Amino acid sequence: MVLTTGNILLIGSILLFVSIIAGKAGFRFGVPALLLFLGVGMLFGSDGLGIQFNNPNAAQFIGAMALSVILFSGGMDTKFSEIRPVLGPGIVLATVGVILTTVFTGLFIYWIVGLLDGFITLTLTESMLLAAVMSSTDSASVFSILRGKGHGLKQNLRPVLELESGSNDPMAYMLTILLIQMIQQSAFDVWESLLFLAVQITLGAVLGYLLGRAALFIMNRLNVSNASLYPILLLSFIFFIFSFTDLIQGNGYLAVYIAGLVVGNARMTHKKSVSTFFGGFAWLFQIVMFLTLGLLVNPKDVIPVAGIGLLVGVFMIIAARPLMVFLCLLPFRKITRKAKVYVSWVGLRGAVPIIFATYPLIAGIPNASFIFNVVFFITIVSLLIQGTTVSFMARRLGLDEKELRNDEFGVELPDEIKTSMSEIAVLPRMLERGDRLMDLSLPDNTLVVMVKRKCRYFVPTGKTHLAPDDKLLVISDNDEELRHTYAELGIGEYYMRKN
Repeated sequence: MVLTTGNILLIGSILLFVSIIAGKAGFRFGVPALLLFLGVGMLFGSDGLGIQFNNPNAAQFIGAMALSVILFSGGMDTKFSEIRPVLGPGIVLATVGVILTTVFTGLFIYWIVGLLDGFITLTLTESMLLAAVMSSTDSASVFSILRGKGHGLKQNLRPVLELESGSNDPMAYMLTILLIQMIQQSAFDVWESLLFLAVQITLGAVLGYLLGRAALFIMNRLNVSNASLYPILLLSFIFFIFSFTDLIQGNGYLAVYIAGLVVGNARMTHKKSVSTFFGGFAWLFQIVMFLTLGLLVNPKDVIPVAGIGLLVGVFMIIAARPLMVFLCLLPFRKITRKAKVYVSWVGLRGAVPIIFATYPLIAGIPNASFIFNVVFFITIVSLLIQGTTVSFMARRLGLDEKELRNDEFGVELPDEIKTSMSEIAVLPRMLERGDRLMDLSLPDNTLVVMVKRKCRYFVPTGKTHLAPDDKLLVISDNDEELRHTYAELGIGEYYMRKN
């Protein structure tokens, strides 16, 4: 089936519907939804139901557009207070870690290809290119798996993994471009390459911050009568930041991630509704991106490279990634050995390596099709082996903890209201002095505004009788005193939002 103007909306709606249903079914069995989105694309592709899509330029464009939204949304959801303690490890993993992964994996690929008689021959530079394409962890996969399943991880591990995956794409992109240039040019200037890396990183970081602040300024000053237009306005800023930064030779991926951090950690008009919009929009772009890449690949071309793909994929999981992580985190003595093992395991590959694999295809690099198919196969291996065992490995290493952010009431307060809103569960020990709400020893200027009992919600009074496992929505203007009271009441787990 050839995509035309007449059937593209019909086919697109069917693909989205099937992907969401497949994702919901896969969640019950612990299969990453993104892997299923990829599978749906392959099922409907040229080797499946016959949709013909063989345009790597279009796939690269869709991927870059989707990735910019995903990275910005991930940055918006990341709090400075969470990543500040792990900035060092995260940045080292996102920069030095990508280089080490490329070197270790590239040398292994060059060695293993040389051992296989009658197989395809890769030069050392081509081997390094294949490794560079796969060197970054995938932000879409990491964000969706860690946040979608509500994982609670000890030792600040989730911020480390999300910071790494959100900021390591620029280094992998730059290495990919540099190695393509090395293959295409007979003479290669090392100093010019280092200057290219420095310019990309510097411009990406500086423009990401400045344009993020500019977006905030305009969003807060521009009085738009229709509040529904604010998310669209911010979306236009995302695409401008990415494309403008890329136009002047900066790294657009780094720019949109930093801009997301800036916007997400500052006051902004209609921030709650905008954040909700981008949560759904990021999922839409993830689905579209994985579907597009699934349509692009021909499964019959992937099967011949399954052997070497499995060897390289397993090597990256059990050797290259752990060796890189332990070397990069060596200076950070507070990170335990178990934490390093877990960071080593959650080195998920996803859509980003496949998008980067389209660059050699478009550039006409020798063996580009081989590189693309190997990367696609390794992505499937990574999502199957690592993506399905994220929770299992956390439990085995004793690093899992109950996710505290239940948000059962779904109540949001405007940013202008400076209060703390928390959700707690009633414990039997809290009712020892009496089971009425007035019997609870809560600080002054603290109100229990709603109670959830099983599936019923109601507004309490002081004489309301409480029962174990009731959920309380508490609002206070003294969060420190409230935390102290919770500790005295034996409440160890609660979800608090501070405005």
